[in-house]
Amino acid sequence: MNDHTQARQDRITAWFNNVYRRKGRRYLRPVKAYYIFLELLDLAAGESLLDVACGPGHLLRAASEYGYRMFGVDISEVAVEQARAQLPRAAIVRANAECLPYADAQFNAVTCTGSLERMVDVRQVLAELLRVGTKDARYCFLVRNSNTFSWKYLTGSPQARDARGHQGANSETGWRELFESAGFRVIRTLPDQYPLHQFALWSGLHLRKVDYRQVMHSARPLERAYEFVYLLEKSS
Repeated sequence: MNDHTQARQDRITAWFNNVYRRKGRRYLRPVKAYYIFLELLDLAAGESLLDVACGPGHLLRAASEYGYRMFGVDISEVAVEQARAQLPRAAIVRANAECLPYADAQFNAVTCTGSLERMVDVRQVLAELLRVGTKDARYCFLVRNSNTFSWKYLTGSPQARDARGHQGANSETGWRELFESAGFRVIRTLPDQYPLHQFALWSGLHLRKVDYRQVMHSARPLERAYEFVYLLEKSS
């Protein structure tokens, strides 16, 4: 890693350390919003799950109800400390996703939610995710859409985005092409489910029971979703 890349990594780490010190778990959506990713993966109890950029452990807390063997990695030492405190039975380590500290073909499933677009070298990260997954591993990613009003006009300049934790985005087609060229096969693409669940809750004036494990569909075209959920497997 050259000095410029290392400096970017250090800025990202410092940004997330600061965010998690100030906000902790409040920085992220609630634990119940992570059930949907686990439902899509459809693992059996006892299988292994790696959550990359696990933060304070929200997805792994949800996964603890499914009986998986749980592993997590994050670049932020503050996030890792918070996650370990919440999940003493999970194996959570501090590491860079571009160089994962795991053997080849170790995990039955790999998740990365809301973080791929923040990686400095996304292709290297994807190569690592492929490497540590078993032959029939499933992957679930949540990534930001670049074709939204908020991203184009409200997020700010590239310099401002970098200052807020190296934010990035791509179109649905762009993400799909990236994943396929990296060695994945896209099984399914969905709009981010949390806004749909929240809309169902609010439109029912909190009288409607919302099942956060259920896939919901939007009347809006997929290309207009704020974020995309990709379910993938190895292409070969």
